[in-house]
This record gives sequence, structure tokens and C-alpha cells, in this order.
Amino acid sequence: MHLFQQNAPRDPDAALAQLPVLDLGPYLAGKDGATQVLGAAIARACEASGFFYIENHGISQALIDAVFAQSRRFHALPLETKQALTLDGNNIGYMAMNASIQKHSSVHKATKPNQNESFFVSYDRAPDHPGVVAAKPYRGANQWPDGLPGFRDAVMAYFTALNNLGQRLLPAFSVALGMPPDFLDADFADENNANLRLLHYPPTAIEDNDFGTAPHTDNSFLTILARMDVPGLAIRLPSDEWLSPPLIPGTFLVNIGNMLRRMSNDRFLSTPHGVIVDGAQDRYSVAYFHSPNPYRIIDVAPSCFDAGNPPKYQPRLYADLIHEFYSANYSHQKDYATIEMANRYD
Repeated sequence: MHLFQQNAPRDPDAALAQLPVLDLGPYLAGKDGATQVLGAAIARACEASGFFYIENHGISQALIDAVFAQSRRFHALPLETKQALTLDGNNIGYMAMNASIQKHSSVHKATKPNQNESFFVSYDRAPDHPGVVAAKPYRGANQWPDGLPGFRDAVMAYFTALNNLGQRLLPAFSVALGMPPDFLDADFADENNANLRLLHYPPTAIEDNDFGTAPHTDNSFLTILARMDVPGLAIRLPSDEWLSPPLIPGTFLVNIGNMLRRMSNDRFLSTPHGVIVDGAQDRYSVAYFHSPNPYRIIDVAPSCFDAGNPPKYQPRLYADLIHEFYSANYSHQKDYATIEMANRYD
């Protein structure tokens, strides 16, 4: 029996009550008062578990199905073809099986690499993009495989739709933090940090401390996860029990990450989660990570501290926080401390 089963909640129905389904329909339609209503609902969910579902999100099932089909096509390629696109210093490209280990995690001591392979994309920047030309950290170009017609278009259509959704949700998250609806706008302007990860998990070979993905928290502001019907994900509730959230048709599963927890002064929960694929079927998921511009300062929101509850975090450049996370988890990451400071700031 693995960790997630050993610590399963006694009452799964009661545990699932902590994962609300939030209806984005009125908000996306611009109904009066919808921003305040959704912001309050997000705040409650972030305080209770850090996880929630969203429905009526405006992303078509056809678009979701297409990106899963393309993920399967990519991961079916020969290993040598995928390795030609090996993950670069911007964390764009292919990460092979057993190539990452969750060393940055404060919730679990990982001793073995993760049993998954992934393909990462970001904005599809042209070769003459100023960030690409200057080799600016986290402003790199995507890598694309040859011989997969339609792959790039379908993946970027999904990336763009999710990035647009993430941007549209910012006013509600601003309100959730107790701030005006435009509070987060500047932090996410001029190419926010956005990454799409196409994940493939074979059945987990469970021996000792083995995981598809070891327990961790995300370093993003928020994560929007699309899943298919092979289970494997488990989240650690505030009770320390592990819950496997069910697949609810027509929804995405959303969790907040370390950046929103930091902005909220730990009022919001960045909840540990991990993956073990228990069975004979391969598992595919598509994770979208939405975060501020790397060259913005991450600070505690003014509404989340006072004289009796001072800030728990010092202001930090997000690019530095990204680097700390990547360099701890991915062996390929180089130390960019030697890059001129002028190249790191807008």
C-alpha cells in the first residue's frame, strides 16, 4: 500500500466538499457583481484547500481533446527524436523519464526521480523576438518536432486559450486577495510567465519512495489542469489526509501555487500533491501554469498584512524565484548568476 492509500480520508465525500466547483459563466459574461462573487468563492477555496474546479470556463472540449491527441502523438515518437528537443535553460522542450527529482519540495523528501516524461512550451516567440535575441532568461523560443503536422498549431491554440483564461481571471483573484480588481494587472503585463506541460506517465513501478511525480507544491501563481480518465493524482488536505479528486466532466481542476501563497502572506494554501499511476494504463495530463512576468517583484499584498501580522516574505524578483525552483528540481539548469544584471530586468 503506497502513501496516498495509507492516508486516505475516512470520509471522502466530506473531503470532496472542500473542493468546490466554481461556475465562471456569470463572471465571463460580465454580469453585475460577478467579480466580487467569484473573488469571494476563490478566497474561500484557497483558504480551505488551495484546490477547486471551474466549469463554464469557455474552453471547448474539442480544443481539449485535440491537445491530448497531440500529446499522445508526441510521446509516441522515438526517444532519440524527442531527445533532440532536450529541455533548455528556459525550461522549454522535452524532459525524459527519470530526469527530474522534487528536491525543492518542503513537503516530501524525494530520493528517486519522477517516473514521467514531459514536453514544455511557452509563448511561441519568433527568432527576432527581443528576449530571444538577447538570450534573456525565461524569454526563449519553443522547440518543435519535425514530422508532426498540426502539432504546433493545436498545442499553441490550447496554450493561447489557457493563457487568455488565466489573464481574464486576474480581477477575481485580485478581489480574492482583498484588493481592487486591477491590482494584479501590472504584474502580469508584457508577457506573463506561462508554461504548458504535456505529461505522460506509464504505470508507476512502486518499490521504495517511487512516484510518477513526488509530492510537491507548484511554484506558479495558479495551475489549470486537464485530465483524462486514468487516475493517479492525489492532494494532501489540511488534515494531512490524501484525497484523489474525481474527474468531473466539463471542468478543469485548479490549484494555487507558491506565488499566490506568498502574495497572500500564507493566508492561501499552496497544497501538496503528487501522482502514482496504480494500474496497467498509461496516464496523460496537460498542466498549464500561469504566473506573473518574471521581471516583476513578488511582494505580499497590502491587504494581507498589518501591524499584528507582518509580512512573512521579503520582496523578490520572480525570475530569481523561478531559477531557485528550476535549479533544485532539474539537473540541466545552469546558474544564471553570471548573466549581466541588465539582461535580467525589463
